[in-house]
Amino acid sequence: MFKKIIKGGHKKPSKSDGNDYGFGPPGNRNPGSGPASNVVVNHASRTAPGPAAPNIGTTVTAPPPMNSMEALPLFRDVPVSERQNLFLRKLQVCCFQLDFSDTLKSVREKEIKRQTLLELVDFIQSGSGKITEICQEQMIRMVSVNIFRSLPPASYETTGQEALDPEEDEPYLEPSWPHLQLVYELLLRYVVSSDTDTKVAKKYIDHSFVLKLLDLFDSEDPREREYLKTILHRIYGKFMVHRPFIRKAINNIFYRFIHETERHSGIGELLEILGSIINGFALPMKEEHKLFLVRALIPLHKPKPISLYHQQLSYCIVQFVEKDYKLADTVIRGLLKYWPLTNCQKEILFLGELEEVLEATQSAEFQRCMVPLFRQIARCLTSSHFQANLCCRLQKEPFFCGTMNTL
Repeated sequence: MFKKIIKGGHKKPSKSDGNDYGFGPPGNRNPGSGPASNVVVNHASRTAPGPAAPNIGTTVTAPPPMNSMEALPLFRDVPVSERQNLFLRKLQVCCFQLDFSDTLKSVREKEIKRQTLLELVDFIQSGSGKITEICQEQMIRMVSVNIFRSLPPASYETTGQEALDPEEDEPYLEPSWPHLQLVYELLLRYVVSSDTDTKVAKKYIDHSFVLKLLDLFDSEDPREREYLKTILHRIYGKFMVHRPFIRKAINNIFYRFIHETERHSGIGELLEILGSIINGFALPMKEEHKLFLVRALIPLHKPKPISLYHQQLSYCIVQFVEKDYKLADTVIRGLLKYWPLTNCQKEILFLGELEEVLEATQSAEFQRCMVPLFRQIARCLTSSHFQANLCCRLQKEPFFCGTMNTL
């Protein structure tokens, strides 16, 4: 299991990229593929509210609702002066809800909606013209109607089994993904566009909208979580006013996961977002960030399914120690507090993380915690459950021999 976790090792971002929200600017994207790999981006779990538009601060006039789905002309086939109105009409087409559980049902309507979504993505991405505020309002409304939905019951809720192992089990795939992906792509293009004025956009991408995005991280479809990660990360980067709120909302998800459910599909993705955020923390570190380490990150070592997100968690923990070496004692004592007693695979994960933390630990901090640390290692070596595995592991660990010489 340890080799599985390490095999897909988390790549650390460059120090020069530490700008409080992550990696460099988004590159060109293909709407037919998943989010770009160089871009990193819940409150309630599976009881997200049904489709609803975000709170809107101003009243605007939109075209009357359409009674049936119809194919509309292409943007290039109408005069420039008519394209904003056509944009609004295409948004209305995409608000129609279709049944994707039956592939033979509404085939014509599904194809019209798919083609219309493709056109909208191309229109936003091409920068053909700055869209008006009413178009932005109606676009976020269309996005909300499509993506904000009640998630289907998770597999563990219907079978009673443990959470799926992404490396061994087939994940659930959303039937409407061919359309849903294009809606997410449109939202992403809108967020990252240089033409998007944050003063206008924040009226529609507000706290309510962000919370509903976070609810969707509990989706079992990994493709949807990947898009959500990218989009939320970009929102965090572009909308500075939302940053404290996003951090607090993620904290609340972690608290509920740790202390109540131990069930959530998106913990790993949320930790990836936080990894790049932590990398951009300014020094001296704020008390809020230290409390987040103590109250949320360190306790994430407690839940049983830690192997599903340990790689990302370990990266976040090490980032804190590398940012402020004085936190090493806090981190090591936190690891000892949640050290597994009867789970050999989990213990190997802890040893690997401990090695990385000790590499960033200075002598004075190590002296403070070395006695309880080596008492724990001694207990591991004398345990009949772990002796063989730990002896093999420790013989290969340079940190063990190096730190022993400091005693």
